[in-house]
Amino acid sequence: MLYSNEPSVIVGKHQNAFAEINHWYVKEKKIKVVRRLSGGGTVFHDSGNLNFCFIRNGKEGSLVDFHKFTQPIIEVLQGLGVPAERSDRNDLIINGLKFSGNAEHIYRNRTLHHGTLLFSSHLEILSKALKVTSENFQDKAVKSVRSKVTNIVDFITGNITMEDFRDCIIQHISAAFPESKNYTFQTDEVTAIKQLVANKYSGWDWNFGYSPKFSFRNHGTINGDFVEIDLDVDQGVIKCIVVKVNTKIISETSEILTNVPYDDEYILAKLQQIKSVNASTWLKLFF
Repeated sequence: MLYSNEPSVIVGKHQNAFAEINHWYVKEKKIKVVRRLSGGGTVFHDSGNLNFCFIRNGKEGSLVDFHKFTQPIIEVLQGLGVPAERSDRNDLIINGLKFSGNAEHIYRNRTLHHGTLLFSSHLEILSKALKVTSENFQDKAVKSVRSKVTNIVDFITGNITMEDFRDCIIQHISAAFPESKNYTFQTDEVTAIKQLVANKYSGWDWNFGYSPKFSFRNHGTINGDFVEIDLDVDQGVIKCIVVKVNTKIISETSEILTNVPYDDEYILAKLQQIKSVNASTWLKLFF
């Protein structure tokens, strides 16, 4: 399968979504955050990124095979004069710069392998949407390894569109697997896909609440006061929180924010109940 998405951040199944994104930038730009079924690190999608996916049956012991599923992509790129290769982290790179992150999910005897292909993506938006560091978060979640990235189009001589690039991949796969044929989803399949999106992949519980439990620490100066925030989150819900102003514990915040979803809209609504604080200013310290 080859597909593109609107601007979105895709986090790995076992990651802390809160720690992987630039929360306020993602919110401002209305960039969707979606947790995928496979492991690995966080990646960025937009209309300049082409995703590829292979789903194949195999035998136990040989289901995980990044070489098998990325080699056809490398062959296509090398045929276009692009010196693409695979890194020791199973990324695809050009001159040491990453253009493709890959991940796999195994179910019984079936492998789902997918990867990004940064063809002409907005790399500035990518860099701003993803967090470079997450020292405020303490957890045991899988951490992304940030790499310098590049677009494929910068290494291709002549004019080529992403549609042309997509067609090159289709032609190569068709030649490598003569038994292959185009497939169009049937009406009942599209309905099932939409139900899966509605029931799981568009939900806060899956995309954020599924994050492993974590602790968050932050501090800042507000109107001359030194404010410290210390909270613990489990299944996306604040379980314990201590807020100090000039080392003095503000007990009211603990009473109001305990058992509240770790979500800016919920937190803002609760902070607005505290007359002694500027809710919108305090909120910035929570992410």
